[in-house]
Amino acid sequence: MDLIILDNQIENFIVDMRSNDAFINLKGVGELAQKLVETRKHDIFPLVFSLIKLALILSIATATVERAFSATKIINNHLHNRMGDSLMNDCLLTYIEKDIFSCIDNDLIVQQFQKMKTRREKL
Repeated sequence: MDLIILDNQIENFIVDMRSNDAFINLKGVGELAQKLVETRKHDIFPLVFSLIKLALILSIATATVERAFSATKIINNHLHNRMGDSLMNDCLLTYIEKDIFSCIDNDLIVQQFQKMKTRREKL
């Protein structure tokens, strides 16, 4: 059913865009998305607008996934093959977001760990 609605929306969208002067001099999909929101046409063509948003985020999402797989290859070498999922996720997070973590002072991290209570019970 959605495909039939989408097909209809696309046809009407094309006719509307060709006849509307506000959409003539746009220079890319990003500008198209902005103009659709400004003119409130994103409410009239919600499925078309969703496709446009997906087209805008696809390259970013793909690059993020590729970075994650690349980081996994680097971290998960033969020495770390027995690493648990939780530790692996923590290592990947810090590696992928190294720009953010490089701004954090190591002394603050050490102090935070020193303030933590021990989790082991004394026997």
